[in-house]
Amino acid sequence: MNAAIAWLATQRAPMEALLRTLVDTDSNSYDKAGVDAVGAHLCAVLEGAGIEVKRTPVEGFGDLLLAELPGGAEPPVLLLGHRDTVFPMGTTTQRGYSSDGTLAFGPGVADMKGGLVLNCFTLLALQRMAPLPFPVRVLFTGDEEIGSATAREHIEQVARGVQAVLNTEPGRASGNVVSARKGGVRMLIEVTGRAAHSGVNHADGASAIEALARKVIKLHALTDYARGITTNVGLISGGTSSNTVAPAASAELDIRFVEVAQWAAIKAAISAIVEEQEVPNTQALLTECAVFMPMEGRYSLDLLEIYRGQAQALGFSVEGEFTGGCADSGFTASLGIPTLCGLGPVGGKVHTEREYLELETLVPRAQALVGTILKLA
Repeated sequence: MNAAIAWLATQRAPMEALLRTLVDTDSNSYDKAGVDAVGAHLCAVLEGAGIEVKRTPVEGFGDLLLAELPGGAEPPVLLLGHRDTVFPMGTTTQRGYSSDGTLAFGPGVADMKGGLVLNCFTLLALQRMAPLPFPVRVLFTGDEEIGSATAREHIEQVARGVQAVLNTEPGRASGNVVSARKGGVRMLIEVTGRAAHSGVNHADGASAIEALARKVIKLHALTDYARGITTNVGLISGGTSSNTVAPAASAELDIRFVEVAQWAAIKAAISAIVEEQEVPNTQALLTECAVFMPMEGRYSLDLLEIYRGQAQALGFSVEGEFTGGCADSGFTASLGIPTLCGLGPVGGKVHTEREYLELETLVPRAQALVGTILKLA
């Protein structure tokens, strides 16, 4: 362990160089070429060091990459990282990587290209410890920012049988790691009605907008702050003109919850509201667009204590923090696998043009991650 941690202490410059390369590569979730280009940079580092990377092609989105260090018979440890960002193609030409020596800026610098750097250098450090007591895997995905529809099955498949999952999403601005996350689901509601002239034959129409509006009120009433459940219709559209009874309307619904067990009842309540015919001659269709399961805090307790011990030994303190944001770590925690998140470099203002990463946290967070992995032996 000491050798691996000592080696990482010399790697600040190479780590920042890789960070610059990744940030300066556009990789919006819908930009397959860009997400795969980020993957190519990661493969160049890992394969150049003799670490095997397996590719699983994905149509329309970034391919899945699985890197692995071989090890003994103990159950593997899995690291997670997504290569996509929320920023549109061309962002890097307008504002690429920059640094003032203390903070680094650029699209996706914290969420989560800094975490990708940590994943790579963690493997490079652990490679110096061979033979390891267990395999260490890193799964690099390509569509987390839009719900991980292509990645979820692979995440769950690779995670089965592992002893722990460590996700290098950005460390919180407070310096803490993430010990619990809400689950989140995005749903599309589409209502059809019957058009009519609003002045000539209003009674012949069936307003899809009215039907949807009535549903929105009922959907919002499902919010229960005491239980950590929120429902929010954040987008709505419909109709053809102000003097036409609306023949169609649609809305996007966001649901957040804190326990896996809550989802079945929430989904049933939403389905009942959508299926109810609020206005005669209208019909509604409900579609799940993206689903993230929650990361319940009970699955991070032991890992958090190990990580806190490693951080303390390295000279920094850290606590676990709850967040309403979702991540791939929820998929593994929902399988009952010990999972800890937010292990990447410290950053903030993610998904904005002010996104930043604290460069001085690159090395110690990588060292703490390596120490945590080896303490699992």
